Amino acid sequence: MSLPTSHSAVDQVRAALLAADAASAADGIRWFDDAVTTASAAARALGVDVGAIANSLVFTLDGDPLLVLTSGAHRVDTAFLGEGLGGHVGRASKELVKGATGQVIGGVAPLGHPTPVRTLVDTALASFDEIWAAAGHARTVFPTTFDELVRITGGEPTPVEAPAAITD
Repeated sequence: MSLPTSHSAVDQVRAALLAADAASAADGIRWFDDAVTTASAAARALGVDVGAIANSLVFTLDGDPLLVLTSGAHRVDTAFLGEGLGGHVGRASKELVKGATGQVIGGVAPLGHPTPVRTLVDTALASFDEIWAAAGHARTVFPTTFDELVRITGGEPTPVEAPAAITD
């Protein structure tokens, strides 16, 4: 079975990477034989730590789309995040995800959307020299760095989990 080399959403991501002068723009998008719709599946396929996977999760902040790029080793604490942002963070419907990003759940990329989406980048991703993000399709990823991810998305570096409680 031959792998596809093109998909409309992936083409949008590639164009956005080129426009942003991203290091992986030219040929950094990698296609897999099977979908890698979870951080653990992507990490296994790439042979990297699950924390080096940048999950693109769409939430709502007081009803508006909010893209959170979180380490695959984290769960987004919506109460903590909402408190820090001064609003209510909730789950987005699959229709809102598709409308805001032009991509479907499981392949949402951090860029290449029809219009800009407010983006937060999990500060935990900064601990990895290389991170991997979806490229617009459930069978695609691209490599980047924390600094580049913040730059190309216009994202706000933000902790997405409450600090662990300290016990004596």
